[in-house]
This record gives sequence, structure tokens and C-alpha cells, in this order.
Amino acid sequence: MIWDTLAQFPAQQLLAFMAGALVLNLTPGQDVLFASACGIQDGPRAGALAGLGVGIGGSVHVAFCALGLGALVAAQPGALAAIKSLGAVYLLILAWKSWHATALDSAAQPARSPGALVGRGALANLLNPKPILFLLAFLPQFTRPEYGPVGQQVLALGLIFVCSGTLVTMGYGMAAGLAGRAMAARMRVVNRLASVLFAGLALRLVWK
Repeated sequence: MIWDTLAQFPAQQLLAFMAGALVLNLTPGQDVLFASACGIQDGPRAGALAGLGVGIGGSVHVAFCALGLGALVAAQPGALAAIKSLGAVYLLILAWKSWHATALDSAAQPARSPGALVGRGALANLLNPKPILFLLAFLPQFTRPEYGPVGQQVLALGLIFVCSGTLVTMGYGMAAGLAGRAMAARMRVVNRLASVLFAGLALRLVWK
């Protein structure tokens, strides 16, 4: 279904969308900062897996938009506020844990499982309603009635956008993890830097 839908798009228009999506994904945003914070705290593997989780969360947002649920949530200020509040609380909890972690704690703590790291990224993305608003504003600009059902077009284009964003976010997370590993001798500084990033994301989520 997705490939059939994409086949309806002129190659030039599809390439223009992909180029625009890549440029947007390369611009560091909340997802990139989250994956970077995870990488700084737990290493390049954690940063990459958190980025993968962010992509999974983004795929859910795309599915919501394709089904029309995104527009319904966006039209309900109370629902948006509730999701934002939950997301901010979750990020502040991560900030608190990172701030109070010591070098000894970090060394003694067992490595988080891949599932836990992916889940952390997915949850952080799902508790941020801004992707819904962005996708609702961005994707319909590239849809055309003659290309088939609009919902299928939104799903196909959205998955391209999410796949591109996932790879970019994983790359940022790995890079941040490598930088954090270089600072391993100063683990207290690394943990507090991650804490500041998580807290900053929480404030950004609520105030923007």
C-alpha cells in the first residue's frame, strides 16, 4: 500500500520532500537533544538506541495523523496540556536521577537493556505533542487528491520523514555518547550535563 501510494508521486516532488525532510531532521531539536543526553549519560550505544526509540514514537504520531486522530488531539487544548505535563514530569525525573548520580553509582549500575533504552526514547517522544502539530502542518502540504487517499499519502510521507529522522537522531546520540565517553574520568560532570539537558527539554516542552 505504501509503495503503491509513493509510486503516484512525481519523482521530482518526492525528491524535494525527502531533501526538505532531511534538512529539517538535521536541525537539532528536542529529539536530538534527548538522544544526545542519553548518549552523554550512558554511552554511544544508549544514544543510538534512544534515537531508535524516538523514531518508533514518531511512527506512532504519523499513524495517528494518518487516521485523523492527530487533528482531534490538536483540537483539544486540555489533551495537549495534559500530554505536555506528563512529558515534562518524565523529563524532570530523568534530570533528577542524572543530577544525583555519582561516578560510583554510574560504575556500579548495570547497563540498561536495549529494550529499556528504546522504550525511554519512545516514551519521551510520545509524551511530546509537538510532533503531532508539526506533522499536521508539514505533511499535508505535499499531498494531492489525484495521488490517492490523503490518509495513505500522509502515512507514506510520514514514514519517510520518520526513517530519515531516526537515522539522524541515532547519529547524534552516538556522537554525543562518544564525546561523553571521552569525559568518563569526570563522570560527575557528564551526569550533570545530561541532567541539565533533560531539565531544559522539560522547560522547553511546557513553555513553547
